[in-house]
Amino acid sequence: MITIFKDKGDIPQSMDYVELNDLFFNQNTAARIDKKAEKIIEIIDAARLISRYRIRSRFDDVAVDIDRLSAGCKTALNILYFPDKVFCLKECGNNALEVIYSMKKGYVYSDYALIPFDLDSVIVQTKKDRKVIYDYEELKEWWNNEE
Repeated sequence: MITIFKDKGDIPQSMDYVELNDLFFNQNTAARIDKKAEKIIEIIDAARLISRYRIRSRFDDVAVDIDRLSAGCKTALNILYFPDKVFCLKECGNNALEVIYSMKKGYVYSDYALIPFDLDSVIVQTKKDRKVIYDYEELKEWWNNEE
């Protein structure tokens, strides 16, 4: 289950925080791409992984470098391959958010609400509290609640 932080101060100092998902992907995650990435790439970017560094684009069925994936797709892949780091959600669209919020593990941060409508459950964490939230409205209320 994904864990969400809404304040950078709540992220434990022992955890690495990544703000620039695109850069992190290009420098770290791209070299780890394997079959585990196929479904995420298909769902978020409607592209097909054809080799470690190449995808078949949905646009004109052209083969392009993997660095052409959207920032949201790169964020989801960063979380998949580095589940112990905290990744910023600010560059993610709804299609990426739905995938990210359904992941079995990982950590994300945003200081404002980024919530897909299709939500099963997530963990929310502050310095004082950690709890599971099961629906859109409850998560939106948590995000908007000044603590």
